[in-house]
Amino acid sequence: MIKKLKIVCKENSFSIYENITIYHHAQNYFIPLLIIDPKKGIYLFESKEWSYDDLKNATISKAENQDTSSKNLAFDKTHKFIEEKLNELEDKNILPIYNYLIMQNLDTDKYKLLSESFKELLPFNRVIFNDSKENEILDKINNTPEPSSKLASETEIISTLLVQYLIFSKDKTKHIATKKQIEFIENTTKGTQTLSGPAYSGKTSSILLRVILEKLRSPSSSIIILEPTILACDLLKQKLLEIIEYSVINIDATSIEIITPINLVNRHLDKIQMPKLEIILHIDEKLMRHNTRVADLIICDDTNLVSFGFIEYLKHIQKRSSLILVNEYYDEEAEFVFEDNFRQEDAQIIFKQTNQYAKALQIISKLLKEHRAEDILVVSNNLTKNNLHEDLEFFIEDKAILLDSSKNLEHQELKNLLLCSYAQISGMNSKFVLLLDVGEASLNELEHAVHLASKSAYVLYEEESQNINILKEKNV
Repeated sequence: MIKKLKIVCKENSFSIYENITIYHHAQNYFIPLLIIDPKKGIYLFESKEWSYDDLKNATISKAENQDTSSKNLAFDKTHKFIEEKLNELEDKNILPIYNYLIMQNLDTDKYKLLSESFKELLPFNRVIFNDSKENEILDKINNTPEPSSKLASETEIISTLLVQYLIFSKDKTKHIATKKQIEFIENTTKGTQTLSGPAYSGKTSSILLRVILEKLRSPSSSIIILEPTILACDLLKQKLLEIIEYSVINIDATSIEIITPINLVNRHLDKIQMPKLEIILHIDEKLMRHNTRVADLIICDDTNLVSFGFIEYLKHIQKRSSLILVNEYYDEEAEFVFEDNFRQEDAQIIFKQTNQYAKALQIISKLLKEHRAEDILVVSNNLTKNNLHEDLEFFIEDKAILLDSSKNLEHQELKNLLLCSYAQISGMNSKFVLLLDVGEASLNELEHAVHLASKSAYVLYEEESQNINILKEKNV
């Protein structure tokens, strides 16, 4: 019967969600099957194994103050819970909710012989029988009145009901998670796994939704997310708080640790009474010989920006727990691969073989005639970054800031033109990105930096190199 329902949904552009849990404040409610008809509302389905022999001498009633069980139908409580959650919608138009019962072991003829109490509670046009054909199922679904006012969009409905499937893009638009993203978010498999996907594929939102769902299911679980820089940690914490606040769920955001790799290693070094690291991430061989209990789950973001040695260290300390490695390049062996791009338009990548310094000043000056200073990010080595900072003070009216990713978000001035090094780019993005000193950067750093741009990325170089050619081939 579920297969038939899925066919009906696919052919009629209905969205179907199986075995879902709705979270609201400190409560949660399980729903076996929910279908959204964007034109008419929500259809709830409850499946029962009852046969004619079970029902022929029985009466059935609604369950108003208890969850659904084998002997009752909890539609009243389900309605109330959904309606309370939907009250969070900005558009408070009433959303119609209709009930259906799937009877796997009852056919149409036997239904007619049942008591009137059963037929009154669930009339014929609200029951899907084991001999119901797809066209009959569609007729019953369509046998609902047209709403008197326009309904909220499906994205608004799902993002309110199923907050664990809400993807916030970098441009702040909302999307319903794709099937692959939902598989990642819902996954509970232990061990080491890899998530790969390009920029703007929803990786960051999916990571946060995964840990939020872990916390909702098991509040006492210990979770750490690793970001390459302190600034990247703070930006991710900010996004985590935004999702929790929007979702209207009771989670202590501080119980989800977001720290840098150096912070993590220093905890281990402290345990074995070794000197702590300050700037350079280094894995001492003694750490690889010492076992330590760190967290139930560690998620390492931007693994393409950290060393292979650190990845091996993570696998070592998490061999009895869970580890998720997240990267930005395509990995065909990854357990989870995101291919969809939620960017509103593809960014243009422009290669310029020229005097990089003079060209950068020219491009910045031109961009500032039509765009804000905060729309521009310049990535280079430290020497070029400092020289540009000095020259831009006299070359443009807007303020140019030397980004220091080792400082917390509260000490940053991100609403300006930003100058940063390749080691500082994690967590950053901008409409326009200029890449200088590309010959000194690794291919992973270049690919990551290019994809920070939502409009245009300018790759400025004076001499051809292997990395430039690879970058060109991948972005033709």
